[in-house]
Parts: sequence; structure tokens; C-alpha cells
Amino acid sequence: MQKLATFKPYVEITPTASIIVAQHGGRAKCLQRLRRLDMPLPKTFALSFEAVHDIAAGRMPDLDRLISLIGEVPLLSVRPSSEDPDWGGPGAILNIGMTDHRYEELIAQEGEAVASRLYLRFIQTWSAQVARLDEDLYESDAAPCRATIAAALRAYEAETDEEFPQDPAVQLAGVLRAMARAWESTSARLLRQGKGAPADAGLGLIVQEMALGVGPDESGSGVMQFIDPITGRAQITGRYLSQSQGRDALTDRAGAIYLTRDPRGPSLEELCPEVFDELVAFGERCRSRLREEMQIEFVINAGQLAILDAVKVPRSSRANVSVVVAMAEDGIIERSEALLRIEPRSLNELLHPQVDPRRPLRPLLQAIGASPGAATGRIVFSSNRAQAMAAQGEACILVKRETTPEDVRGMHAASGVLTEKGGMSSHAAVIARGLGVPCIVGANAIRLNRRDKSLKLPGGKTLREGETITLDGSSGSLIEGAVDLLEPSTDSALSTLLAWADEVRDIGVRANADTVGDARIARDFNAEGIGLCRTEHMFFEEDRLPMMREMIFADTAEARAEALRQLLPMQRSDFGRLFEIMEGRPVCIRLFDPPLHEFLPNDRAGMLELAGALGKPLGEVQRRVEAQQEYNPMLGLRGVRLGITLPEIYDMQARAIFEAAVEAECRGMPVVPEIMLPLVSARREVEVVRAQIETVAASVRAESGVDVDYKLGVMVETPRAALKADQIAEHSTFLSFGTNDLTQMTYGLSRDDAGRFMASYVRQGVFSEDPFHVLDQDGVGELLKLGADRGRSAAPDITLSLCGEHGGNSESIAFCREVGFDYVSCSPFRVPVARLAAARAALISADR
Repeated sequence: MQKLATFKPYVEITPTASIIVAQHGGRAKCLQRLRRLDMPLPKTFALSFEAVHDIAAGRMPDLDRLISLIGEVPLLSVRPSSEDPDWGGPGAILNIGMTDHRYEELIAQEGEAVASRLYLRFIQTWSAQVARLDEDLYESDAAPCRATIAAALRAYEAETDEEFPQDPAVQLAGVLRAMARAWESTSARLLRQGKGAPADAGLGLIVQEMALGVGPDESGSGVMQFIDPITGRAQITGRYLSQSQGRDALTDRAGAIYLTRDPRGPSLEELCPEVFDELVAFGERCRSRLREEMQIEFVINAGQLAILDAVKVPRSSRANVSVVVAMAEDGIIERSEALLRIEPRSLNELLHPQVDPRRPLRPLLQAIGASPGAATGRIVFSSNRAQAMAAQGEACILVKRETTPEDVRGMHAASGVLTEKGGMSSHAAVIARGLGVPCIVGANAIRLNRRDKSLKLPGGKTLREGETITLDGSSGSLIEGAVDLLEPSTDSALSTLLAWADEVRDIGVRANADTVGDARIARDFNAEGIGLCRTEHMFFEEDRLPMMREMIFADTAEARAEALRQLLPMQRSDFGRLFEIMEGRPVCIRLFDPPLHEFLPNDRAGMLELAGALGKPLGEVQRRVEAQQEYNPMLGLRGVRLGITLPEIYDMQARAIFEAAVEAECRGMPVVPEIMLPLVSARREVEVVRAQIETVAASVRAESGVDVDYKLGVMVETPRAALKADQIAEHSTFLSFGTNDLTQMTYGLSRDDAGRFMASYVRQGVFSEDPFHVLDQDGVGELLKLGADRGRSAAPDITLSLCGEHGGNSESIAFCREVGFDYVSCSPFRVPVARLAAARAALISADR
């Protein structure tokens, strides 16, 4: 005998009933709101989270009474109602109450075909979701009729050794129990936890009287929505399946049933104009009263409309921005609510091409989506080949084990980048985000063979150079062949939204920009300046690399200075163009940072070519290249250490900056360049380099007669720099925290290799998130707080900023704002994301 629940487990959904999202779920609350809007809903009951939990444990409510409250011999549906619709739930089950007796009644009322279709659908659903039988137990192509029903009932009895249940209460109990236990299964719990649900999230269930949508007059079922789910434009879309016409809506077959008038065939608007007008009115009522664009599920029963449900229209991010901005402009919601409704990272979908979500796809592999957007192209395995393909006007995907600074030109040329190694802050990821190129990293399951130019995938499939693939850097998916892509959004809704964000936010947003192209993108996205210009990327250009190598091979300071003098006009031009593009906005230039070996060839062929260019024996070149190698170059001779041991490099760069500033001043566009010293650990390092730079500034001042104003600051990338920020601040006008290296050094973790195990660490809870993707506020964040406090204790007016990849992350921006930073700087394409995130952080903080 089944145990009965001792509390009131269900409540009828009426306008005044006590329906609470935290007890009955979001669907139950939405149905109550539809009731309050006077929509024609069938009789509906909500089972609470507690009741469903009891059902899973075997404590069943009085279902005979529930059925009697709904009506005499009703057919029922059961749907899930979780607290958050995104958490999912078991699928809906329809036609509960179909028995042999009810089947005969329906045959008499509606005909054998209609009754058989309803009964067969329920038998199949019950067998799969309640009895857990194989889905192929029944013939899928058999036409519904008496014989089909008899065969299905016999098959069920043969498989289960019992008759198909003929008591509606028993059927309802079986459905409720199956759905309750499915929700509480381990796999379902893990799945919804992955979507952000707590482990103990509850499930409500909705029991609703069926509106069958069958009858002698126009009858059918469908869904209607009032926007295009991809673009967000106002447009009636959906589907309608007419029982009398026998066609699905919005197909292009002759005789199809469309929602709106269409020359290709009949439409709901023509067949049932009153019902159509009702649905349109209900849609507008939902928009104005529920403050949301809703998808309405409806049934027409002999010309009478019944509303079964309404849910928020599933839509793309670009559609969501259009919808939210339109509702704010129409006065339905406040601008502040519009800003809070848009998830900042979803803007990536508007800024880059995207795989069309309307096309089902099977990825070849899944890895780390490191730079958003999608691209299609032919596989290439070298940067030279990528540049050659680009010169021919052909799109390509650059596939590498990992990228190095030598690959930057190839990455510029490629439509997308795929690497076997790396994580969110690896070289490929950082450069790709700066370029706006889709990128997947950490594809550890692939195997590259550069000799035969092939790429072996999990499962044994092999792709070769020249074959076409599509790369989705948003999801981390690699897809075979070419697929349909959606182009970036060009409508005004995004600009409007970001203008509202700028009115609210109270922390600045700059861009990391290394090239003229980066700077233009930053300006177009309304960045307030350049927060990080990595000058080393300028030296990898083909016309500059020989001079860099000549400088590296120079034996004396004079020879080094002579080689650098050749680079001076190029650097001056670089900085001059940045100043011109940014039109007086601040430009923060980081002096040369990487170890010198990155500019030297690493194979014999490259060294032989270099020996010829320098006029030196191959053996000498090999020895000098080997001498530049370090056991751990990222902790070796780089950054400010190079500026002190080889001062000619920083002297040349400082002169180029000041001369470019003089030229800008003479053009009537004064600038105050910001010079940033990388990898500082000690006060004395700043003192030494500051003295060098002041000497260069004095020299340029004497030569030009122009007194160039500038700022000198430090990139805080080492834990010691954060700990000694008070000493360093005495000689700096700004401190910019470079959280890429700071995270790397705090954790003792290589950002280029972390992708090999990071997913496992996050999955097992070692790290809550990848610290290179989301700022570790407890550890690295503590250093930021400490450095900020100590820096301001010595220099209250010092400017504080963050210029690592975390600068485009919502959580990191909120943290920087709380700590009191003046601005964040991120990749150009992440500037809109950062602007919105900063506004949301201000709004959320104001509500506390």
C-alpha cells in the first residue's frame, strides 16, 4: 500500500493562490501570472518541491482527489517546474489518463485516427520514461489504428509480464514518481550543478488538464512568439499544427499552415482571425505586464483558444540585446534593469561571427575556447603558409602545437588558431583575443605530424593540410567542413546599451593595443585610452627583425646603439600613429619585456640564414644562440633587467616616445605618454631606469625646444613588487598590475602549460575556476589589495590599474572597483564587455 503525504502537497494555480518560486518553481509562478492576465488556461495544479521529494521517497499524495478536482475522466499532462528554467528537468509527459475505456470514447467522439494517435503516443512515452523499456519496442512507422494499439499493448505486456495500467490514478502516480526520481538521480544533479544549481535544488511538478486540440472545426496546437529569435526584430514566428489541415506550420510544402498570411498557403490568421488576434494581444500583454518577450504555447479546440504555457523566448545574445534595449526605450523597464539583464560575456556573440545555432552540428573535438567567434578555413601548419594563403585571399586555420612570438604575423593572417597546448592565458590565447581572431587552445587529444602535415583527432580520424574546418572559439568546438556563420551585429542596440553603461560606471576602461589596427578597434569601441602597449610585438615585423638580431649579436654598447638607431625612426612612427589614432587619450607604453632568445631562430635552417645575413660563421651563430638560452627564460633576463643590463634598448624606446610626442605637440595634438617598466621587483630598479629616461627626456627637450610631459610607472607582475609597492610608488606616478604574470608567479604555475590539467583541477574542486581566466581574489587578489594599499600609503594620488587578461572579466572588474582601482585594461574586442561589466558592478554595489 502506498504511503500518503501528510501535508497539503498540491495547490490549484489561481490568481490568488500562494505560489512561490522557491517552493513551486518558475513555471508554476509564470502560469499564475498568465492567470492574472486573464488568459484562458486549463485547470492546473502545482506540486511543491517538498511534495515531489516525498514522491521520490515513496510518499504519494491523494491522486484520486486531485484528479476529481480537475474534472470527470480528464486527460492530464505533467511538466517540470524548477526554480530556474535553465536548470532543466525531466521532459513533459502528455495524455495521462488514456485507457482502453477512454480510447473507445474518443473514437466515438473524434474518430479512430485521432484517438489512436493519442493513445499510442502515451503508451510509447510511458514505456520509455516510466517503465524504462527500449525505445525501439514498438514499430515507429506504423499508422495509428486499432490494430496498432492492440499490438503495442501486447508488446508491453510481453516485455513487462503485466497489463498496461488502466487506472488514471496509477498512471499519474507512475509519471510523478518517474519524474521525481529522475530529478534526484546523480546524473541529473551533476548536470544541473554544472549549470549553477545548488546540489539540493528542488523540483516542482505541474499537473494540467489536457486541451487536446482536436474537433470538427479548426483545431490544432502550436507556439507563437513575437520576435525573431536570432536578431530580436519584431516578427511573428513559431509553428502551428492543424488537425484539420494536417500540415506543420512554416514549412514550404504545398498546403502548409502558416501563422501569418502567406501567399504560399493557408494561415492561422486567415482560418481563425479572432484566435490569431487574441494571441497577438496576449503577446503584447505579456511584454507590457510581464516585461518580457514570451513564447506562448496554445491549443485551438473547435475554434476555442486555450493557453497551456508561456516561457521566455529562447534567443541569441544579439536578440536579447535588441529586446532589452527596445523595452527600455518603450518605458517597460528602466535603463538600469536593461543593463542588469545582459550578461557581459554574451556581448562576444555580437562582436564576432558565430556558428548559426539553428543548424545542429557534431563537433570533432572539444577543447578550451580561448578567443570568441567562429571562422572557416583550410588547415595550415605554419605561419609562413598562413601568410601565403592570406596573400592569395584564402581563409585558413593555423594549427600549431603552441605559438611563439614568431607566429604573430601568421596569426594576423589566419582566420582562426588551434593549438594543442596552452590555457586561457597562453601566448596563442592572449594574442588571438587582442587580434579578435577565434582561437581554441589546450586541444590535448589531437596529435600533430608536421612531417606529413596531418592532424589526428580523437577516434582516429585524420585531417590533412588544405582540408576545410570550422573553429568555434566561443564554445571550444572544432567542426568538420564549412558551416553557416552569423555575421557580427551592426544594429544600434549595442551602441545604445553601452552608452547607458558609460553613464553609470565609475571605473575606467582602456584597451591593450600593440598595433595601429588594435588602436583603431579600441577607439571604435570607445576605450578611454591604451592601458598596455606591448612594444616587443613591433620588432617581429619582417623589416625589423634583422636589426633586432644585429643588435643581439653586437659585441659592444656602441654597436648595439648603432643597430638600435636603425629602429628608432620605426619606433617613433609606431608611437606617433598610436598618439594620432587615440586623439589625445592616454597611451601607456610598456618598454621592451621578453627575453632576447625569442628573436633568434631555433632550427639549423634559420641559423644558417642568419649567419649569411650577419656575415658570420654558422658555428659562431649557433654558439651565440645557445648562449642566449636560459633554463627558465620567463624568470630570467627580461623586462627591466634588460633595461638595466642593456640600457641602449630603453634609451632608444624612450627617445622614440618623446620624439613622437614632440611631433604630436607640433601638430596641435598634445599627449602625455605613460612609460611603464615591466617585471620590476625592487625600488632601485625604478631609480636606475628613471634616471636613464630623464636623461633622454632632457636631451630631446634640448634638441626640440619642446618640454614634453610624461608619466613613469611600473607594471606590478611579481609578488615582491606588490609587497614593496610603497617603496616603488615613491618613484612612480602609476602602478599597473599585470595579473597574467602575477598569477603565474603567485601560483608557481606556467600559464602555457596549465591547460593540460586545469579542467581536472576545476572539476575536482582544487580550484573553483581557472585562475588565469577568473582572478583569484583570495590569493592574487590579496596581493592586489595589499599592493594598492601600500602604494597609496606612500603616494595617495598614484593611479592604480589592472592590465592583465582579467581586465575583461566581470568578476575581476567588480573586484578592482571595490579595491579602488582607477581603470582596467583589456583586449580591444573585450572593451564593450568591460564597459557593461563595470556598469553592472556599480549598479549591484548601489543596491547593497
